[in-house]
Amino acid sequence: IALLTAHALFESHSNIKAFSGNKVSVVLGAQWGDEGKGKVVDLLATESDLVCRCQGGNNAGHTVVVDEKEYDFHLLPSGIINTKCTSFIGNGVVIHLPGLFEEIDKNEKKGIFLVVENTYNEIIIKVHLFVSVFDFHQAVDGLQELQRQAQEGQNIGTTKKGIGPTYACKASRTGLRICDLMADFSEFSSRVKNLVLQYQSMFPALKVEVESELKKLKDYAERIRPLVRDGVYFMYDAIHGSPKKILAEGANAALLDIDFGTYPFVTSSNCTVGGVCTGLGIPPANIGDVYGVSKAYTTRVGIGAFPTEQLNAVGELLQTRGHEVGVTTGRKRRCGWLDLVILKYAHMINGFTAIALTKLDILDVLDEIKVGVAYKINGKRIPYFPANMEVLQKVEVEYEMFSGWKTDTSAARKWNDLPPKAQNYIRFVENHIGVPIKWVGVGKSRECMIQMF
Repeated sequence: IALLTAHALFESHSNIKAFSGNKVSVVLGAQWGDEGKGKVVDLLATESDLVCRCQGGNNAGHTVVVDEKEYDFHLLPSGIINTKCTSFIGNGVVIHLPGLFEEIDKNEKKGIFLVVENTYNEIIIKVHLFVSVFDFHQAVDGLQELQRQAQEGQNIGTTKKGIGPTYACKASRTGLRICDLMADFSEFSSRVKNLVLQYQSMFPALKVEVESELKKLKDYAERIRPLVRDGVYFMYDAIHGSPKKILAEGANAALLDIDFGTYPFVTSSNCTVGGVCTGLGIPPANIGDVYGVSKAYTTRVGIGAFPTEQLNAVGELLQTRGHEVGVTTGRKRRCGWLDLVILKYAHMINGFTAIALTKLDILDVLDEIKVGVAYKINGKRIPYFPANMEVLQKVEVEYEMFSGWKTDTSAARKWNDLPPKAQNYIRFVENHIGVPIKWVGVGKSRECMIQMF
């Protein structure tokens, strides 16, 4: 009887087919950040109904140029320029409320107005697991950097935006979330005071005007309240409701991922594809296309191994022509040749379905261009990307050499407009990584992205 009953249940359930729902397209950095993700998100957002930011904080800076007007976003999703698109900040993001409202006010002056109703530029902020960055987190970030410098002789090179200390609070379960701010403010205040005391016990030099900070937070709570939704239900409805084009925007990049990056010189979040699921509360089955973004050369900000870095005239030329200065920090970026070892490694983790190759035009003036294709240790190729930074510092890079095309590509708008030598360069990169290149960037504006297919 039991077997018959089980068989009958199986028969009845086998007729139920789960609706998988709308797929979420994803844009991720494939190097050390600053690849031009904002431009790709902006391009895709013109046809999207919902753009979601899934991790990181205002340590990220995404620049978008539309109609010769430049926007830089740190917490707001880059798709917010699209007036028909809803923007969503997910639980994987850590948010500094003063920074958020400063960014909102700054962009309102540029014509981007945020409203609560779903008429245009709506922004939703997730209520669950959304950790707040306080001003004292930023102070602690700076103190920790000083401590590392004194004890170890080098720091990590953080943006000092309080991101690391905030994620540490989250992991140690002492963090405070937006849902806590929305609830009983007296309870929230007590927890803030306890958190400050914990930090002051570790850093006696830390000075915090607790009452002043709480007063500001109370004001921010009322300002942010209309924007807050329960993100799990919001994303579920978006995926399983009417057909929608949904886009997820990652901050930072694969080589800055807390698990897979060049640790310890990394950020404090998962900025690879797994961070999209945990940062938005969506199942892996709903991940669609995953677009990796890479410059036609390589840059990084801050400290850490950089095998293809060029500490010479080439590096200076790339820095100058590429205007390689951090959007968030204002620091000059270190520059070097394109490193296909790290791109293949990023693809292994993320499973890119296509690549956007940006800033090809920066290479226009070079007589010779190199591409890193393999690493060697003691003269022998190694078939992996080293996890240990001491090993990575010692690798010798094997390069493939290309003749420069010595032609201005900034006016190119389709594949055939590019000189043959530039086309060869692109095809080599594409074939070596094993991922098709869908876009090639030859300038700052939206119109400067050549779509290949």
